[in-house]
Amino acid sequence: MRTRNATPADAAALADVLEELVNSGQRSKASDAEFVRSHYLAHPDLIRCAICEDRDGQALGLQSLKHARAGNPYGTPEGWGIIGTHVRPSAARRGVGRRLWAWSLSAARGAGLVKIEAYIGAENAAALAYYGQAGFETWRETDDAIGKVYTLD
Repeated sequence: MRTRNATPADAAALADVLEELVNSGQRSKASDAEFVRSHYLAHPDLIRCAICEDRDGQALGLQSLKHARAGNPYGTPEGWGIIGTHVRPSAARRGVGRRLWAWSLSAARGAGLVKIEAYIGAENAAALAYYGQAGFETWRETDDAIGKVYTLD
């Protein structure tokens, strides 16, 4: 496996990752290449979008790390980071998430972030477990989501 910064040329491959999540019932949001470009690759608040690929170059997952600005859609406090992780169901439990997290953690430190929030659907047991294993702690809950925060040293 290889992890690297995603580029605009990766939009279709990352859309395939999201589409596999849609087809498995684990995602209901948009999953096309234009969505990937606008929300992950070219977002104005982007710190880093990482891609993890297998040895044949197939995208296995992505992780987006953004600056939390005032009025962001998650209600994440301004100045924190916002993280989102998407791993192909067929690549689950293969270390993709761990590799992506190491890449993003380095970027977070480089950006001077103090805290990172993952805002997770309350029913998404796999994501809640993943972020818990990565050291994120629950700090807020709504009827349909759980905010987990990671505090950088």
